[in-house]
Order: sequence, then structure tokens, then C-alpha cells
Amino acid sequence: MTVWDDLVGQDRVQEQLAAAARDADALVTSVSDGKPLDQGSKMTHAWLFTGPPGSGRSTAARAFAAALQCTSPDRALGGAPGCGFCDGCHTSLIGTHADVQVIRTDLLSIGVKETRDLVRRAQLSPAVGRWQVIVMEDADRLTEGAGNVLLKAVEEPAPRTVWMLCAPSLEDVLPTIRSRCRHLTLSTPPVEAVADVLIRRDGVDPERAHAAARATQGHIGRARRLATDERARARRAAVLKVPLRIADVGGCLKAAQELIDTATDDAKQMAEEVDAKETEDLKAALGGVAGGRMPRGTAGAMKELEDKQKRRKTRTQRDSLDLALTELTGFYRDVLALQLGSKLAIANADVQDSLDRIAESSTPAQTLRRIESVIACREAMDRNVAPLLAVEAMTMALRAG
Repeated sequence: MTVWDDLVGQDRVQEQLAAAARDADALVTSVSDGKPLDQGSKMTHAWLFTGPPGSGRSTAARAFAAALQCTSPDRALGGAPGCGFCDGCHTSLIGTHADVQVIRTDLLSIGVKETRDLVRRAQLSPAVGRWQVIVMEDADRLTEGAGNVLLKAVEEPAPRTVWMLCAPSLEDVLPTIRSRCRHLTLSTPPVEAVADVLIRRDGVDPERAHAAARATQGHIGRARRLATDERARARRAAVLKVPLRIADVGGCLKAAQELIDTATDDAKQMAEEVDAKETEDLKAALGGVAGGRMPRGTAGAMKELEDKQKRRKTRTQRDSLDLALTELTGFYRDVLALQLGSKLAIANADVQDSLDRIAESSTPAQTLRRIESVIACREAMDRNVAPLLAVEAMTMALRAG
């Protein structure tokens, strides 16, 4: 198993990264041997991975990071870096390598303070590995100030530091930063490739794996969750019933409230799993005693953690709601395909009866307006409109067609 095995349906990107890893290996070897560097190297100090959600941006970055740290003896015999078995590859992939820092956020944004800490780290030489690698999975969440802080580090990198930024599109990253990165675009993986991964790596039943891959339209993470989590399947089933429950104003308002409640419950459940452990760990680190009062001077640290947990809960709720809206968009996309007689594969074949009912009782123009209303709801929430108001407006628009 190589480091590239989880990179699904991205053959072109894999070839480019593998070539860069070979040149990076030769570059490090040349430096240690005192040989001149190859000016035509495919390796560079900053990379930008873009692609739709579920395409595997962070997976590609992590695999590349592992290949850069590969210490397999086969390299001396002409083997490619990224064996997947050596200590460098293994620790990079599981997140314990001392010179591979993976940055992701559970909050709405990445601020200046966190970015400055990263920039300071980026100036250090590798401690045990061949490169100092920083993978930023949510580069699109950098604030403007944080982006300006990062720009300086990308402009003037340390000799053995590599930045890997991940974002949905080029437009999500500051122009000054993206112009200094090598850009790789990932595409949505084929449904068959996603199903194959679920069967091969997760042991999912083939029928369920294909259904999950088809329902999520090639989104690897969502497909894995749908195939392995009963709660995710129940939540999706409830979302796909919305189009049939908005026959009157009361139904619209009730459906909107239930969507919000489901997202809130998801956020609460995730918070309960993480917050309690975080709080106890911080109390122990600050010298607190179980059931006793905290030492003086620790209230600020506890308050900072509480604020972080609140912001994370807000993002989790919005992400859960956004997923529901994405599934609604997929439902109406299938309706439109039926109305137009398209040969496009139906994503939500498990609710074929509902698709047929909506397709027969409406026109393609109405379906397009309904898709636009879902998109408008997502844009409204991006502008911080109250979620309930945005969803209520959407369900009313879905009813009107």
C-alpha cells in the first residue's frame, strides 16, 4: 500500500505529486552530497490544492507530505518515495510526524494569532524529517489579516519548508498568495471509484457502498459516513421528505424548524463528545482538582476555551445545515433530470417514488427556481442571516415553485 492509495480518481494529480516527490528526494540528496541542484525541478515550496468538496484535497496534501518524508531504502535502488510502510510515511499519514503540521479548524475562521504561530514554526529546520511541511486544510477560512501574515512566509520561505494550502477554488485564496503557489486542481471522483474504496478499505457491503457513493455524488467523506452511520442515513431520509411536506404554509414553517433542530442536535452531539474531554484536560493542565475550585489566574484560559467551543458549535451547526441543503439540491437536480428526459444517473434512486411525484406535478422552470431558492438560502447564511429565517424563506419559495 503506497501513500497514494486513498487518493481516489485523481490520476493526473497523483502523477504530478509523485514526480515532485522524486525531485524533492533528489534535491535533499544533492544538498547533503554537495552536488549542484537541478534547476528544472518539479518541486516547489508552496502548493495550492483546489477542488469541489469531497474531491480529496486534504488527502492529496497529506499523501504528498508523507512522500516527502519517505525514508524507504528502496529509494536508493530507484524506488519512488511514498512507500507507505516506512516510519516517515506512516507517522505522516497518522499525524504524529514531528515535521508535518496539519492545520484544520472547527471554527468559522483562522485568525492572525494562529497564523503567526504557524509562520514562526515554518522558519525552523526539520527536526527529524527531510522537510518541514505545513498542511493547511482550510486555507479558505483565513481572515484577511491572517492571509497577509501568511503571504510573507510564502514569499520568503525557509530552505526546507513546504506549504500546502487546500481550498475549494482559487477565488477562496488571496490573489497574492495563490500567485506564489503551484496550483493543482482535483475533480469529483467517479462514483464507482468511491464505492470501491468503501468496499476495499472500510469493509462496507457492496450494495450499500454503491448506494452511498451514488447518493453523495462522489463525495468520499460523506459517502463513508452515510455508509457506516445509521444516524446519517436517518437524517438524510428526513431531509429528502421535505419536498413532500410543504403543501401549505404550516408545513413550510414546520419543515424549516425541523431542519434547524436536526442541525442543532448534530452540533450538540458532537460538542458533548469533544467539549467535556477538552475541559477536563485543560483543568488538569492548569492544576485543577476534580470537584474542587480552579487555581487563581486560570479563569481567562477557561473562558477562552468556552468561547472556542461556542464558535465550534456554531460552525458545526452551519455545516450540518449546509449538508442538508446540498442534499435538497441533489433531490431537485434528479427531478429536473426526470422532467427533461436526461440519461444522467439518478443520485437519489432510493426515493424514486418521491422524485416521480414532484417531477409529474411541476415543470422544469419551477424546479430550476426551487434549486435557485436553495442556493439563495446557502448564500444568505454565508452573509450571517439568521438560519431559521433563511430556511423559512427557502421552504416558502420551494412551495411556491
